[in-house]
Amino acid sequence: MIVSYFKVYVACQSMLIVLVGAAPDYHVDQEEIPVSRAELAKHIHFANNFTSIVTEWYLIEQEAYKVGLASSLFFAGLLIGNITFGPLSDKLGRKPVYISGLFFDVIFGYVTALAPNYDIFAVSRFFVGIVNGGMALVSFVLTQEYVGKSFWSFTGSLTNLTFAVGIAVYALLGYYVREWRYLALVSNTPGVIFFLLSFMLPESPRWLYSQGKTAEAEHVLQYIALGNGKEQLNLKLKPSAGTLRKDESAPGILNLVKHPVLRWRTVILMYIWYVCSFVYYGLTLNAGELRGNLYLNVALYGLVEVPAFPLCMFFIEKSWSGRRRTMTSFLVFAGFACIFTLFLPTSAGLFFSPTLLALCGKMMVSAAFNIVYIYTSELYPTVLRRREVAAEDLSHRHRVGGSLQRSRQLSKSFLVHRRNAHLYCPIWQADKPIYSNF
Repeated sequence: MIVSYFKVYVACQSMLIVLVGAAPDYHVDQEEIPVSRAELAKHIHFANNFTSIVTEWYLIEQEAYKVGLASSLFFAGLLIGNITFGPLSDKLGRKPVYISGLFFDVIFGYVTALAPNYDIFAVSRFFVGIVNGGMALVSFVLTQEYVGKSFWSFTGSLTNLTFAVGIAVYALLGYYVREWRYLALVSNTPGVIFFLLSFMLPESPRWLYSQGKTAEAEHVLQYIALGNGKEQLNLKLKPSAGTLRKDESAPGILNLVKHPVLRWRTVILMYIWYVCSFVYYGLTLNAGELRGNLYLNVALYGLVEVPAFPLCMFFIEKSWSGRRRTMTSFLVFAGFACIFTLFLPTSAGLFFSPTLLALCGKMMVSAAFNIVYIYTSELYPTVLRRREVAAEDLSHRHRVGGSLQRSRQLSKSFLVHRRNAHLYCPIWQADKPIYSNF
């Protein structure tokens, strides 16, 4: 349960830039935008409803791209974390790699909150991405290896559910903590609690068994059984067959493309992960750009995922639906919901509004995303499972998350620059005009 609830902290770190990098309303009291930061500080006026890195370091106009750059660095860190943490956890163990990563995640999270300038802030986000992405992968595998195969769908859904709840928790924190540095500190503090609680976790019994540490694996299984209220078990594991042939090299990621069946599975699943993540992150990260209350929008885009997981658990266990048909149906519904948002006017009413359809699309794609996590882990042999999940995970997190953020923020910066260059509206106060950008 500790590892599952840890996803709340992961969600806060992943969504940090949505509120910390949000741009409040502002106006400049002269037509020409000052070049120097000192002059800009004299003539720009931000709304006082919250602060962010935009208000502190004046990341507007030509500097607006830096918000997206910080987010892209975070996703680039996820790529490195997925590549490095997986092999480390295979060699050193799940628990030490998980705890070490969590320790550095907390450290770099506090560096983010206390960064004296943008450069340190951006670099800290890169390192947070490395340890955050690596730990998310290791924690998911660790959660699955604590339980039997019959519980994999439940633990996988529970892990993803807590991530969705974490988005809503982060929105609630942002609503009450409007100073961005305090918000970053408060969002990072749960990491300290999870770090201390993580020392109570046992090592993965499956990893211990695969390493030939049969006695330690038996001890962990006894510990888990006692924790579940079972009596002392007379447990004796057979020696692991994998440890008897030490002359063979461990299966690598190339095994995913050597065999025709695995190759086609990998190609198809990579495309499905790409589609799921494109829609998921596109809708989630765009929550801060919607009309209305910023914090309510972010919370809704997290809470709308909650009903998706009971739906998954119901359908994927039915013989007439299963994993494949259920995932296909959710993807189709998500696609139609997002397409129809293009043809509905914003004044269509509550039940036919584009926002409601987008929320329905988010719920459907979240359900599909949850299934593909579980489905991927079940379609591959044990020796390739962690590598395949890592390969799919890094392919969608970096390529989609990073590129989506870069294109979104760069296009936004360009449009804002064009807008402010030609559409100044003079607002008169007393006997002089104040030029406001729209």
